[in-house]
Parts: sequence; C-alpha cells; structure tokens
Amino acid sequence: MELTVLYWILVAVMVVGVVGAVVPGIPGPSLILVAILLWCIVTKFAIPLLPLGLIFVALLLSSVVEWLGSYWGAKQIGASRWSQMGMFIGMAIGFFGLLPALPLGGPIAGILVGGLLGGFIGEFLYRSDLPTSERLRTAGRVTLGIGFGALIGNLIELVLAIAAVAVFVWVTLPSVMWT
Repeated sequence: MELTVLYWILVAVMVVGVVGAVVPGIPGPSLILVAILLWCIVTKFAIPLLPLGLIFVALLLSSVVEWLGSYWGAKQIGASRWSQMGMFIGMAIGFFGLLPALPLGGPIAGILVGGLLGGFIGEFLYRSDLPTSERLRTAGRVTLGIGFGALIGNLIELVLAIAAVAVFVWVTLPSVMWT
C-alpha cells in the first residue's frame, strides 16, 4: 500500500513537471526526471530498459528544444549573426539570473526575456547603416521571430514532457495497480 501512495505522489510531481514545461519558474523536465529516478531507486529499477531509455531521450530532447526553437525562429526571420549571438548571450545572462526576471519567473523567464532582449539589441547594433526607425522595425521583427520560435519550442517541450510521463505511467501502472 505504501508503494502505491508513493507512486501517485510521484505521478502528481510529474504532472507539476508537465505544467512546468510551459510555465516559467516551475521546473519541468528536471522535476519529471527526479520523480522517475526516485521511483527507479525505490523499485530497484523495475522499469524495462527500453521504455526507460525512451523517457530519458524525451526528457533530454525537451531540455534542448526551447533553445533550438528560439534559434530556429531567429533563423527563419532572417536574423543576423549579431542577433543570434545576442540571443544566446541574453539567454545565458537570463538563465543565471542577471536579469530582473529571476524573482518573478525564475531561470526560464530569464531565458525568454534575455533571449528576446539580446536578439533585439544584437540586430539593432548590426543594422547601424539603417535609419533609426528602420533599425527598430527590423530588430522588432527579429524579436517576434525569436519569440515565435520560443513558443513553438515550449509547445514541443510540453508534448515531450507529456510523452515521458505517459510512457512511465503506461509501463508502471499495471505493476502498481495489482500489487
């Protein structure tokens, strides 16, 4: 009976992790991973290796996809290398909390805000040959592309987090329900 209670607590933690895949400030894939690892330790790795490997691949991909989404969005809109470098520098600064977004949304919000600001500043600086109004318009368009890419990345991260939890529940639920 105690194992069943632990199982449902860990599934609830994983659901919070799924929410965290799209809500800034809540750890997403890492929370799911910790819950699954705790279950594996408690059950002495009773989960078959193939589903466990699929879960870890999905969680690994989900942690990378947000960064790639922002990069893809910038690339699709025709952002300069300056904008892309600014985006990555801004994401790194935002992640480590050097932006004011940290107390409000945590590192995920910092990544988003930092990436958008960095992309805008990088593109604005790169387009120094254009009049100010055109520089602002171009930098704004690039920022929208980065934001759209980040949104697509978050949606993919959500799908991967749901898939990881679904595989876990699919594989483990029968052993928990009939013990």
